[in-house]
Amino acid sequence: MDEQDNGTPGWDAINAALAALYPGQEPRHYGTALPYTLGGRDPLDGISVYRADRPRPHWHYVTYGFSELYDKQIEDIDSSGFGFELTFRLAAGIGEENPPIWPMNLLQNLARYVFGSGNVFEAGHHMNANGPIALDTDTCLRHLAFMPDPQLPARATPNGHLAFLQVIGLSDDEMAAIKRWSTDGVLQALEPRMPLWITDLHRASLLDDPALVRQLQAGSEREGSSTAVLFVETLEWREEGDQIVLVLGAGQVPNVLELLPLRLRHGHPLTIVSREREWEFAPGDRDVVSKVGEGMRCTLSAQGLDTLEQRVRAERGRYPVPGTALVVDVVPTALRDAQDNVVREIG
Repeated sequence: MDEQDNGTPGWDAINAALAALYPGQEPRHYGTALPYTLGGRDPLDGISVYRADRPRPHWHYVTYGFSELYDKQIEDIDSSGFGFELTFRLAAGIGEENPPIWPMNLLQNLARYVFGSGNVFEAGHHMNANGPIALDTDTCLRHLAFMPDPQLPARATPNGHLAFLQVIGLSDDEMAAIKRWSTDGVLQALEPRMPLWITDLHRASLLDDPALVRQLQAGSEREGSSTAVLFVETLEWREEGDQIVLVLGAGQVPNVLELLPLRLRHGHPLTIVSREREWEFAPGDRDVVSKVGEGMRCTLSAQGLDTLEQRVRAERGRYPVPGTALVVDVVPTALRDAQDNVVREIG
């Protein structure tokens, strides 16, 4: 892509940010053969990969396509497209001369979610990958978190504001700590052992340090959970008489049950979002389920929250919550491979 092409102001802005970080380095750029707008499966126009040697050798992936790369198209003059591009840092193997392809598939999958749902990622968001972040590996990293890239500050472009969000691979217990506290709090605490939040598929969990575990627990007890939004694959609801039936996937129920008390007992709501639906749990004095716009809100008292925690399980079945109008219908969660084939069911 010619940086002098005046028809690519958004693309040029990304190139300028990376040129300042990697002066003189020509990145490996991987374009998309068939654009998404013409029926292709990959929403991103391309991904560039840079090689970095410090603080340890790694590959730095940067997307092109979440923001407006060409002429301004959307009415929001303050934001360029979705307002961000994603980055990803992967530890380089010894003697590795070319960047692995799998992170590009991961980034395109994240793009399909955003383009398909309209839900955007923001700093502090996180999600369950429902398996290893790199398929067919035995890595313990099964979750993703999103933080501002520590070396690429947000910038103004001719098409509006642009932030660079780094995707970070995390283990089960590291993600559990984030849910109990906050993405920022946990990742800042982990950073000395994970400089620049470089993802290393071969590492073990970093929570093998008792002092670090105590530090994270103290933060959670002090502040509760800052996880306001939980992204899920399965989210439906329906009316049955005077009851509202909430449908969740079995693979998502443990996350919901873990987050609810850490939000509601500290006076904060928890919003569950899928591609097409939105459901909010909120703290209150009474147990009420009501429609709010296109979504639903379930207000729970302290007793209602206790009852929901005691009754609902991450197993297929219907779970009425006594004292409320809520019934939770838990259905199996299908895990799919890159070809969209079901490889396993949870619940």
